[in-house]
Amino acid sequence: MRRPLPIFALAILLGFIWTPSASAQQSVDFYMGGFVRIRWTRADPTTCSSRTVRSLSTFNSVNGIDVSELNGFTFGGDYLIGIGRFAEVGGGIGYYQRSIGTYYTNLVNDNGTEIVQELKLRIVPLNATVRLLPLGHRNGFEPYVGAGVGIFLWRYSETGQFVDLNNNVFNGTFSGSGAEVGPMVLGGVRFPVGPFGIGGEVRWQDAKATLPADQGFAGPKIDLGGFNYLFTMTFRF
Repeated sequence: MRRPLPIFALAILLGFIWTPSASAQQSVDFYMGGFVRIRWTRADPTTCSSRTVRSLSTFNSVNGIDVSELNGFTFGGDYLIGIGRFAEVGGGIGYYQRSIGTYYTNLVNDNGTEIVQELKLRIVPLNATVRLLPLGHRNGFEPYVGAGVGIFLWRYSETGQFVDLNNNVFNGTFSGSGAEVGPMVLGGVRFPVGPFGIGGEVRWQDAKATLPADQGFAGPKIDLGGFNYLFTMTFRF
């Protein structure tokens, strides 16, 4: 039952960006900024697979990673179509990827070096949104608020050295990927000058992905949610 959800959401996205009128005002917004993670969803680290004890380094409730270390750069764009003077519908795509290094806090290699891993998370959000402009389309100042649905294509991996329950060090790569559907809420302001404009936007997204059980991750889920703080550039036609 889970597999049809991204397809159904994509159909909704395409329906949102259907052009209602050839004369409607259209624009392309490009954005860049920071994606700020707000939490790291995980289970009790003691429930990790018997194959590894990676929880000692990456998910331990005391010595584990700081979720803020996964904050990173994001960029993308939206295609928007005006619906009258006070509303827009649109669709877009973005990109975020961040890698961080971790190491075991209680164990080292026989030669005294750290046992290190690289954690990498990638999210490609596809979105469909509806935006309301309380002051309408105008030159000089355009505040807006909006909401919509996102399809979040994701991949998470851990690569490096790990330790099994017999304290043997081994090299490995563990990964999971998929697509999840979740809500988006946004608000911002544009300062248009003729066909161009600049502005700022805050965008919140929320989705959780299930990590593959056969990879032995310390927790069953990873959170794809957070806030995007964006600088925007608008081109109208």
